[in-house]
Amino acid sequence: MKFALCNETYVGWDFDVTCEHIASSGYDGVEIAPFTLNEDPREIGESDATKIGAIAESAGLEVVGLHWLLVKPAWLHLTTDDPLLQKDTVNFGRHLVRTCAAMNGKVMVWGSPKQRTILPEWNRSDAIKRSVETLSKICETALEYDVTIAMEPLAEAETNFLNTAEETIELINKIDSPACRLHLDVKAMSDEQKSIPQIITESSDYIAHFHANDPNLKGPGTGEVEYGPIVESLRSADYQGYVSVEVFDYSPDPETIAKESITFLKEAFSK
Repeated sequence: MKFALCNETYVGWDFDVTCEHIASSGYDGVEIAPFTLNEDPREIGESDATKIGAIAESAGLEVVGLHWLLVKPAWLHLTTDDPLLQKDTVNFGRHLVRTCAAMNGKVMVWGSPKQRTILPEWNRSDAIKRSVETLSKICETALEYDVTIAMEPLAEAETNFLNTAEETIELINKIDSPACRLHLDVKAMSDEQKSIPQIITESSDYIAHFHANDPNLKGPGTGEVEYGPIVESLRSADYQGYVSVEVFDYSPDPETIAKESITFLKEAFSK
């Protein structure tokens, strides 16, 4: 199994120093949040992205891909009923696909809960259709650039759309593109009624990417989630992708998070 760490863990660090530390900690890859590179990711040119990829490679890392896609600009939206905003979202998604590819990344994790929530005044069926339209257009570009859009189920406390793996797979099937698959996250799956191993097993044909963390917002192994059954389920599913560490609580510091997370994961996957 290959392991990666998300770069926003290193708040305030230069990207090159971040990559050097991630690599020296024992990780194979880095996962990038676009807003950490530029306050307006629309301004990241393909030449800039190529340089970012080269920095990671020179440190000995693969760029796994991108996540936290719609944090900035904050007004973009997956289910919007505004045709112009929908067009902007499509264009931005296509831009991120090209950015990801220029970095040699392969996966874009589509989380962004607030930027997909269906408003009370909208017809839900229509909103879902709009999300299919938007993602289908982005996936056309993703297919061209060999990038996978990995849709992420998130907890009901965060959004009212795509709360379970089952619901997300229904959307993926509507999009019906090889470039649209499923992302699973331990923290998010902990909100479902089903057990995490069951979700992994039932979703095995769709999984493109995986995040390791804990409902306590910290790294894997810091809370009550048992990783043994998770590891076994991923193996049974023949999962070949990365396991990326994504935390939301950056304490006590990036160095400790990086070291403790990789130590825990390598031990968990060695059994």
